[in-house]
Amino acid sequence: MTTRDDPRNARSRRTRAALLAATRALLEEEGFEGLTMGAVAERANVSRRALYLHFASRTELVTSLFDYLAEQEGLSDSLRGVWDAPDAIGTLKEWARHMARYAPRLFAIDRAVNRVWWRDADVARHRDRVVASQRRNARMLAERLREEGLLAPTWTVDTAEDMLWALMSTDVVERLITARGWSKDQFADRYFALLYGTFVAPDRSSDPAGADLVIGSAVRAEPAPGAGM
Repeated sequence: MTTRDDPRNARSRRTRAALLAATRALLEEEGFEGLTMGAVAERANVSRRALYLHFASRTELVTSLFDYLAEQEGLSDSLRGVWDAPDAIGTLKEWARHMARYAPRLFAIDRAVNRVWWRDADVARHRDRVVASQRRNARMLAERLREEGLLAPTWTVDTAEDMLWALMSTDVVERLITARGWSKDQFADRYFALLYGTFVAPDRSSDPAGADLVIGSAVRAEPAPGAGM
């Protein structure tokens, strides 16, 4: 029986991390089409036996990817500012910062997912987890606006959740930042302006809390890209 400080535990954690890092690298370079257990073992420089000791199947490996990406890219830390904001308008501003900061780190993974999820059951399960996480966040944003009396009458919480979720597509972010050359600061400012103008009741548009639609230096220096939002 091993203990927490047993060297075998540390070695096992390193091997698992290496396998997940190899999985990510393969996905970014070749997509899920190239993701086989043999390819992962070779990329991580471990035996297939060692791989199967950690992940009994490709399904289990892909299922573990969501938590790995979230941990590697600091999803919890990125979201903390959103939910700690003092009011609903601040929450929208912080969400815009989060989208500008976090989504670009997952462009390659999301492209790989979108190519094959409809025909790859393992990828579809991963995508389901991403969508569930996004929809929870969208609903929390909508509910906070409603609770503070700020949700525009055009929307119910359910329809606002739907639209907010749709606007979380990394394809939207990638088109603007990569294809159109927006900086992350520019994206955050304009994304917040879109959310504010769309979801906040018009009779609240003169409120001091929402008057400053420009975030300014919304996205500060960050680590180089290493995940679901």
